Amino acid sequence: MVFSSSLFLLYFLPVFLLVYYFIDKRYRNAFALLSSVFYFAWGAPVFVFIILVSILTDHLLNITMLRSEGSRRKYLLSAIILLNVGLLVYFKYSNFLFDNLGFIFKLLKFNDLQVTKAIVPLGVSFITFQKISYSIDVYRKKVKPAEGLVQYAYFILLFPKLFAGPIVRFGEISQSLADSGGEITNDQRLAGFFRFVIGLAKKVLIANVLGEQVDQLFALPAQDFSTVLAWTAALGYTFQIYFDFSGYSDMAIGIGTMMGFRFPENFNNPYTAGSITEFWRRWHMSLSNWLRDYIFLPRAYASSRRLKENYYLGLKAEQWIYMEATLVTMLICGVWHGAAWTFIIWGLFQGVIMILERLFLLKVYKKRRYIAIPITFFLTILGWMMFRAENIHQGLTLIRNLFSIKEAVNYTYVNPKFYTILIIAAFSSFYGVFKGIESWQNKVLAYDQKTSSFVLITIISILLFILSLATITSTGFSPFIYFRF
Repeated sequence: MVFSSSLFLLYFLPVFLLVYYFIDKRYRNAFALLSSVFYFAWGAPVFVFIILVSILTDHLLNITMLRSEGSRRKYLLSAIILLNVGLLVYFKYSNFLFDNLGFIFKLLKFNDLQVTKAIVPLGVSFITFQKISYSIDVYRKKVKPAEGLVQYAYFILLFPKLFAGPIVRFGEISQSLADSGGEITNDQRLAGFFRFVIGLAKKVLIANVLGEQVDQLFALPAQDFSTVLAWTAALGYTFQIYFDFSGYSDMAIGIGTMMGFRFPENFNNPYTAGSITEFWRRWHMSLSNWLRDYIFLPRAYASSRRLKENYYLGLKAEQWIYMEATLVTMLICGVWHGAAWTFIIWGLFQGVIMILERLFLLKVYKKRRYIAIPITFFLTILGWMMFRAENIHQGLTLIRNLFSIKEAVNYTYVNPKFYTILIIAAFSSFYGVFKGIESWQNKVLAYDQKTSSFVLITIISILLFILSLATITSTGFSPFIYFRF
């Protein structure tokens, strides 16, 4: 029951909001929690009990940790992290690990490794990161713990952010949780609905159109791609993944707003970035901030304590610290996205580019943004090709085809509608380079608007919703890309 399905748009969401607004505030959180459990169970009925047991276990361990002192607190935090990472590894990476072990067994001419394949629960990566951040923040005493099991479970399972983020930290919504969403004004409801519809239009009217053609292209043998076809597939996927994922984030933020929550922003014109480092400050920002605070900074701090000299092999110690922490962080980022060598290579590629930028590229880019943006976008495309590829061979072949002057082996028809939407997507992705656009976007999406603006927003929301719903009815179901993570 994805956000862009008729079932969600016409039944689940309207009924949920109707009850949510009129129910007594004392029961609002409990109702929303039960609705979130139902929403999760609809997509992953087998795993809902596993998630609920893990939430209960975490809650009990967190309570015990809060009552403990000294090294016992640290051991309990380690146990919570290991428990959650262990579940993530089993469900998401056991197939990958056993497949690679089986390959090694074949090379050594051992018997085939027979194992039962694990099924990956929806949203397991996002749920795990939110549970870990809660425990670490409580351990560090950065936030007050949840008031009880219901509030903690509600924080983890809050359905708008459940399957694909944004990755929300407890401190960002703890006050709203305690206040059951607070008093929700009509302006807030309308602003949330407008944001939701913007995301719906991104997904249905842009990402789905691009995705239909992109899937057909990537189904072709990689060696059959002409140069033009390779660039068509590359650009198509580059804009598809942006509008698909940012569309989901907009919808999640919009629903959260209608419920009285303020979720963190997740995208800020990422393709206008002047470096890969800046790209990760604009793309999937909740993940970038999570990796920075819980992986990069602790790793850098640990390394700084080990290094005693100021220089090593001609480089400053701080440069070595940055390089090590960046590679570790981006490797984890790649692995987090998926259990495949393509994701590992993609993550390391991002890390290597960020290191090169730190060493000298940022100096080259400085005051040359007109050069930095195209170079960054080109490197991003190369990364997305490996990210999208089914295997390393396909990824490398597709990238090689981008640089070769080659005609197609077989003629492939590309729908003209695809090129029209591609141009619209490109313009919408890059118009943020113009001065004042970002501040204008913030004003358009703000809660407080003039009456005339709200009238216009209401009209636009209704028209986009009708158009999107009509498109969904005529084209059918299309899952979000990030549901696979």
